[in-house]
Amino acid sequence: MSRAPDEAVRLRTPWQSRPFRVLTIGMVISTFGSSITPVAIAFAVLSLGGTATQLGLVVAAYALAEVATVLVGGVLGDRLPRAAVVQGAAMASAVTQGVLGLSLVKGWSSIGLVALLSALTGIVGSLSIPSASAMTQQMVPGYLLQRAISIRRLLGNSASVIGFGAGGMLVAAVGPGWAILVDAATFLVASILLASVSLPSPAAEPGRSVLADALVGAREVMRHTWLWVLIAVALVYHLFYASAQGVLGPIVVQMGYGEAAWGWALAVLMIGFMAGGLVTLRWMPRHALYIGTAFLTLTACFPAALAANLNLGLVLTGAFLHGFGLELFSVAWDLSIQENVAPDKLARVYGFDVLGSFIARPVGLALTGPLAEAVGYADWLWVVTGVVLAATLLALTVPAVRTLERQLPARTNDPDVQPAGG
Repeated sequence: MSRAPDEAVRLRTPWQSRPFRVLTIGMVISTFGSSITPVAIAFAVLSLGGTATQLGLVVAAYALAEVATVLVGGVLGDRLPRAAVVQGAAMASAVTQGVLGLSLVKGWSSIGLVALLSALTGIVGSLSIPSASAMTQQMVPGYLLQRAISIRRLLGNSASVIGFGAGGMLVAAVGPGWAILVDAATFLVASILLASVSLPSPAAEPGRSVLADALVGAREVMRHTWLWVLIAVALVYHLFYASAQGVLGPIVVQMGYGEAAWGWALAVLMIGFMAGGLVTLRWMPRHALYIGTAFLTLTACFPAALAANLNLGLVLTGAFLHGFGLELFSVAWDLSIQENVAPDKLARVYGFDVLGSFIARPVGLALTGPLAEAVGYADWLWVVTGVVLAATLLALTVPAVRTLERQLPARTNDPDVQPAGG
């Protein structure tokens, strides 16, 4: 097991690892730009005369393209140097977003072109998701892995918050085309930064087809009971809650407290994410997955508060608790995967994680409206609350979730500690 050049001395923080520092800065820049785009796309479609249905189809094209190709991204991430996969995807995204932005600025765009280029951006973006997640353990020693994961998530969430706000201001000031060109520029900068990162290729077996490699990843997922159980919980979460938030949340809050209140709720939700991230910088128990899954029950607070709809303070509290609990679980989940999955299968496992988590979301988005109209908004939100809570509590009864322990590394001054994934 070889050491990276900057790990010849003991690292005290992840930031002392140059690959981690460069990747994280590039991730923050591209996440900021990617958070601008949803706002810009919505106004671009509307400015082209599109309807709400057409906007939904454009968004669905992006989401479906992303889910459809993420397993291929996992295979690539276990075959090729992961930094090169992420860098190439960032460059391709810069091109697709640049063309889309120019088409809007120059006036030769159309709703069909917006949908097509959005789908292409979704495809190239999903090819890099597994590699970006799996790279972390290759860049820092094992004793810094938790902090590295927490820092990446905390900075990524912060970049999203700023990007969402900047997106609205940019669209209002210069129009959706220029806002999307800003996103293209962030991808270009991230690609240039990542070009300087060199990491070894995973030790994948040569000569297999993409399908055969994907099946190896599937077997790795099924080998860990806690892994496939919690992917199933994520599927239920996105089928019920994520769809209800996207469809019913704005309606319920707008009717009760006005349009601005939904923006406050989403802002408080992100504050909850950041608060949870700060906690994980210092605290992660030995049974991290079990404790994280217990905190995941807090995600039921937001739909419950929306269903009760008693006052805005309760809604904001529910939003904060939702983000806080979900972030504690997310860090524990990421840490558990990186500590327990074989490094040469890690990207494929992340690919199945993304696929299993999000594959049912389009179905939920399509069905939430009709079901809520049939039974009533509040009643359906109570159903969502019950399903999310029941799925999480059921996962807590699974022995593999309860007993999985962290692979606690030696102290940072132990000379025998080796860098993770080296």
